[in-house]
Amino acid sequence: MASGTFANVKFAPPIEVFATTAAFNKDDHPDKVNLSVGAYRTEESKPWVLPVVRKVEASMASDMSLNKEYLPVAGLPSYTEGSLRLLLGDDSSAIQEQRVLGVQSLGGTGALRLGADLLYHHGGKRIVYVTDPTWGNHIGIFTTAGYEVRKYKYWNDATCALDWDSVKTCLLEAPEGSVFVLHAVAHNPTGIDPSQEQWAAMAAIMKERNLFPFFDVAYQGFGTGDTEVDAWAVRHFVSLGFDMLGAQSYSKNFGLYNERMGNLAIITSDSAHISPVKSQVELIVRKMYSNPPSHGARVISAVLNNSALNTEWKENVMQMASRIKLMRQKLFEKLKSLGTPGSWEHIVQQNGMFSYTGLNVRQVEFLTKEYHIYLMKSGRINMCALTLKNLDYVATAIHEAVTTVVGDPKL
Repeated sequence: MASGTFANVKFAPPIEVFATTAAFNKDDHPDKVNLSVGAYRTEESKPWVLPVVRKVEASMASDMSLNKEYLPVAGLPSYTEGSLRLLLGDDSSAIQEQRVLGVQSLGGTGALRLGADLLYHHGGKRIVYVTDPTWGNHIGIFTTAGYEVRKYKYWNDATCALDWDSVKTCLLEAPEGSVFVLHAVAHNPTGIDPSQEQWAAMAAIMKERNLFPFFDVAYQGFGTGDTEVDAWAVRHFVSLGFDMLGAQSYSKNFGLYNERMGNLAIITSDSAHISPVKSQVELIVRKMYSNPPSHGARVISAVLNNSALNTEWKENVMQMASRIKLMRQKLFEKLKSLGTPGSWEHIVQQNGMFSYTGLNVRQVEFLTKEYHIYLMKSGRINMCALTLKNLDYVATAIHEAVTTVVGDPKL
């Protein structure tokens, strides 16, 4: 029998999205489709490096003034300042009153973990609420940080829509001071966002009950195609004077997936709080990864702080969001034309990269086994993995799954 320090280490459960992609890669079927991975794809099913990113990188490559020195612990100042303006608005009173702080992080995941540690060790927070369902890593991040993680019902299986009554009930019954992880736009995995009226009602309850908002801002620009509109919920909460956090990610809207670019936006009710908070979060960074990388930060900073480049970037974002919306509409129309049982209105009512189709586990398995279509067991699909070339194939497969596999998909 093997011995040694690591002899009793058990296999961890596979990470579903990566395991699904690995299975897809091994499949040699000519019509296979991967609807699982959370990354943008072109009509040719290829990753897309944004043209504005290419332009900035070409300029950086010939700039002999750039070097490889360490960045400050909190990151590149022009990057964090630009990130705060993108999230909060150029005319943000919180920025003008110097009640905000940006901390460059290792992706949105890193921003969530930094914020979790800050609130746990220096804000006295112990309970966090996440939507059910939510992005799979939320629970792991906050559990590892020491929190008791609780879920609240967000998705209504019967209507394929927001379970508004359950959301309100949870906000009214949660212990005061609890942290709520809120998806700012393009909820992952459901694609269902509260209306502005519902956001306002949530903010009012949270303000009255002293609940702490922690926004996950992974898809700014992917909801409507407009980064300003997609920031509405965050800006509304800021306008009410909350102490709050926002975890920004540039994986999707800049296509910088492997650069791991994020920003923790810290908004306080008093500018006097910023300096001590910064001192503590810098210590967290120092002990975790010391300081962040520069390449992606310089790319994003160049774009956010240059009017012409910023305009070009927003056009790139609109192009991605428009293709996603087109795929939603085409899939909806095809399913309707096939006479697929159930209502598929939720496909076009949802926002952003993902759609929660309502397909059950057995139907998902059917799609993979019979049609070599790979998606999450929850029925979540990446809309931009659809193309005009594979859409009819996917829609026909879904039709067959719904009509052939026994079980109520609750569509």
